[in-house]
This record gives sequence, structure tokens and C-alpha cells, in this order.
Amino acid sequence: MKFTRSKMSFVALAIVLAAGVAIAEPHGGPRGGGDFSGGMMFDYLDLSDAQRAQIKQIMEKEKPTLEPLFKQEMESHKQMMQLVQSGFDEAKAQAIASQSAQIHAQLEVQHARVASEAYQVLTAEQKTKLAQFMAKREQRFEQHMQEREGAHTEDGPSQ
Repeated sequence: MKFTRSKMSFVALAIVLAAGVAIAEPHGGPRGGGDFSGGMMFDYLDLSDAQRAQIKQIMEKEKPTLEPLFKQEMESHKQMMQLVQSGFDEAKAQAIASQSAQIHAQLEVQHARVASEAYQVLTAEQKTKLAQFMAKREQRFEQHMQEREGAHTEDGPSQ
């Protein structure tokens, strides 16, 4: 299987999610859900105490950069929900969506940067183990999407 840039993004995101639970939880992030969260990923990769401390230090260093972006993203979501509830205005919705997309793009860049730093903490064996996990996860996702497409075409379009 070819290891594409997209797959590397999944790997990076997994590290950020695992390392960033302390930041994500106050903002409605994963808490005990999903395939791996927090300590579960640390345990799966068998991180040493020193590695855990290094990743925690990276996350603490980045917290002041990430938190305002999380708050801005949540505010955009609130604005869109208010628009939905108060009467739809296409121009306002487009403006909110554009702002939200810019914030999301900034978050993605920050996540990738943080993940890159955290990824460097891993040993070669841990990197391989993480890549294998992410490849399996992507395969399951692709299978799920194919099953959904098959179910959708068999049932016909939703009404």
C-alpha cells in the first residue's frame, strides 16, 4: 500500500489526538471515545515515561496557540446555529462558513505542526506500529464507505 500524504496526515492526526486530549477535552473533544484517546494511544504505542513527558510538554507549549482557535471554531458553529434558528440568510451563512473554513485551516496547520513534533519523539518501531494501525483504520473506513455507497444505490436515493 502506497503511503501517501493523506495517510501521513492520518498518522499525524492520531498523534495529535492522542497527545492533545488535555487540550481537546475542555472543548468537547474525545473523552474515552473513538478507537484511541489519550492514554490508550500512549499505551498502544508503549510510550516511555520520558516520551509521555516530552509529548505533554509539546502540547502545553502549543496550548496558547490552539485554544483561541478552538474557541473561534466553536463561536462560528454557534453563529451558524443562531442563523438556522432565526431565519436563514444565504449571504450571512456564506460569510460564517468562509470564516469557519479559515479557522479550520489554521487548526489543521497547527495540528500538523504539533503532530510532526510529537512524531519525532517516537522510536522507529513506534512509528511503524502507528503507521500499521492507521493503515488498518483507513482500510476499515474505506470499506465502510463502500458499504454505504452500496446500500445507498440498492435503496435508491433518500427522500
